[in-house]
Amino acid sequence: MKRNVLLAAAMVLFALAISASAQKAPNFSGTWVLDAAKSKPAETTIESQTLTVTQTPAELKVERATTRKASANPGGGGGGGRGGMGGGDGATTYTLDGKAVKSEMQMGGGSMQMTTTAKIDDKGLKITRSMETQMGARETTEKWWLNADGTLSIESSRPNRDGGTDSTTRTYTKKS
Repeated sequence: MKRNVLLAAAMVLFALAISASAQKAPNFSGTWVLDAAKSKPAETTIESQTLTVTQTPAELKVERATTRKASANPGGGGGGGRGGMGGGDGATTYTLDGKAVKSEMQMGGGSMQMTTTAKIDDKGLKITRSMETQMGARETTEKWWLNADGTLSIESSRPNRDGGTDSTTRTYTKKS
């Protein structure tokens, strides 16, 4: 009997140690405003950008609104544009289970098939998009993380025309 009690106590302590060491996934929910000065390279084409993020354990919804500087949009018009790797302004919803989701992306000359995966863990969120283009297969990534000062950073990487990779890191401050 004494042996069973000791074994049970050891199992309880083991379970507590595992649960204490398990990290909770970050919560990106809130309204985030681009801090152009903290972004790398420094943002020069965007006047303002707001991300409204709603997160549940199963999915992350991002609503993006961008206003470009007049010099960045010589054809006129206010906002829109790429606004980052998630495409232009509007809403995008990601499932957070890491499973591939196929979608169709409308482009100027037609449509393109895209596969997106999003996976969240204790370090942050990683979104990967794969597509076939006229230039061949392309894969883009976004990594999201919360900084110690409470800001949100999003690093975007995509292949460039020279065969290398272009990366940017945008930093956002949470709106109170």
